[in-house]
Amino acid sequence: MTELFVPGAGLLFMKVGVHAQETLEDIIRRKSEEIEKEGFAMWGYGGNTCHPRSMVQPFAQAFEERGQPIHLVMEEMDSKHFAEPLRAKQFSPDGTTWKDIPENINVLGSRYALVINSLDTIAETISLDQTRVPVGPSTGRLGSRYIKGRVDKACLEVLTKAELVNDEPGRTIDVQLAAKLHEPYAVFLRS
Repeated sequence: MTELFVPGAGLLFMKVGVHAQETLEDIIRRKSEEIEKEGFAMWGYGGNTCHPRSMVQPFAQAFEERGQPIHLVMEEMDSKHFAEPLRAKQFSPDGTTWKDIPENINVLGSRYALVINSLDTIAETISLDQTRVPVGPSTGRLGSRYIKGRVDKACLEVLTKAELVNDEPGRTIDVQLAAKLHEPYAVFLRS
């Protein structure tokens, strides 16, 4: 288990694949170039399970106060996200104050974005039974009980050991990508 998955670590988990008519390989290549040119990139997403203001920002700030970074860990999935690749032109950490997105950064077909300053290919496995949700209405819920069905992303904290559950088998995930979140961590987007 790498330093990403040590007890007490904060992880933002997300399933990733084709997005806005772009393959994951193309997205990775583009985001790596953006980080090289601008020092950061914006990883677009949708859905309210990782809402910027009510979930991601409080989660990341709590770990920052403890002197711990937040890592985005991603599991590749079969995706059919063929929405129009509309480029966001502005971002806002609070939904009120808007700034232009630098020309070298492209966020396509997304409502929100995570702000990252690294992106690495990895090959790791983590037990979702060894994670819990530390923020929001599902606080305390085991990661394996939270990430299921249509839930494909979550703020998680790594526990000291996997919790044994009798009602379902243990769940592990294979993580192929990792990125470090950078302040303001998550933002709203508009075109």
